[in-house]
Amino acid sequence: MGGKRRTAVDSVVGRNIRVLRLDRGLSQTELGRRIEVTFQQIQKYENGTNRVGSGRLFKIASVLGVPITALFEGADQAPSEGEGTSPVAMLGEPYALRLVQAFCALDNMELRRSIVQLAEQVRSSGSQATVCEASGFEREAGSGV
Repeated sequence: MGGKRRTAVDSVVGRNIRVLRLDRGLSQTELGRRIEVTFQQIQKYENGTNRVGSGRLFKIASVLGVPITALFEGADQAPSEGEGTSPVAMLGEPYALRLVQAFCALDNMELRRSIVQLAEQVRSSGSQATVCEASGFEREAGSGV
């Protein structure tokens, strides 16, 4: 019998654990303590490196206050050729959830629009562009800004 191999579902489950953990304001250490594993084990679950057993999935869902099915959200949607990253997968990216939470807390729609435009300009300027360059701001000599 062959060894258990990581699957796309393991990656989805790990990503969902991470997104839900961050949304609840829990550290990897705190989640690990509550389900009686190390933070390193939580890291491996979140990265999809280690598979999560059914009993542990139940504990994680209980601690996060979600139905166990929430951990599988998006698992039935295999990415198609030419299809972009799913919105749920994007939330698993570093800082993405924090950015969305901060954005949603803004009441000023004009400010929201400006932030979206700035992010789009940074993206289209390439990864080497600074925020100042992408937004059209020029640095003043010696300003350190």
